[in-house]
Amino acid sequence: MTTHMSTTPAADDRLPQALLDAMGQYGGTRRFAANAILISEGDAGESLYILLSGRVKVFSSADNGREIILGEIGPGQYFGELSLAGEVRSASVMTLEPTVCCVVAGSQLRQFLAEQPDFALHLTHKLMHMVRRLTEQVKSLALQDVYGRVVRLLTELSEPDGDERVVRQKLTQQDIADRVGSSREMVNRVMKELTTGGYVAQRGDKQLVICKKPPPAW
Repeated sequence: MTTHMSTTPAADDRLPQALLDAMGQYGGTRRFAANAILISEGDAGESLYILLSGRVKVFSSADNGREIILGEIGPGQYFGELSLAGEVRSASVMTLEPTVCCVVAGSQLRQFLAEQPDFALHLTHKLMHMVRRLTEQVKSLALQDVYGRVVRLLTELSEPDGDERVVRQKLTQQDIADRVGSSREMVNRVMKELTTGGYVAQRGDKQLVICKKPPPAW
């Protein structure tokens, strides 16, 4: 079983083009196929990975095979920075599609931090955003029922489109269940309620649309 604990990082986590260009001089470009493990939880390592193209998921797993998905990362974003503290990797990272990364070794990264204070500031803001997102997720799991978590997830993954909001990602009910820590059967019940009430519809190529703001509770 897979549980999703956080949403995709915000666009603010993406490096500005100037910093991307500057950091490219410190690292090498590597290409990875889909479903490749880039980082394994518990391993030693200090390299920082910057996504130039593609998408990865960050996850942790238990001995019984159950996964907790901590987030997804896209182009312009980076991961592996927590290992700079000298600890082992805190989570695993796997590509979701063919991916190209700029990989910067720890020694080079420390030099870059010293020479580029703007990156140090960006990294600090990213860590602050990460703490805020994880805090919100813990509150959601502790205080919201499945209905509230589903509505919150759909709202966060959607973008405004006129008077509606469109979920750009293609999500199955199992995908939603994995992301909110519930069963597919419970998500199916919530989605039926939202559809019957005219709050959510499925259009085109299985694209979810929020037609009007769902009530805070059912």
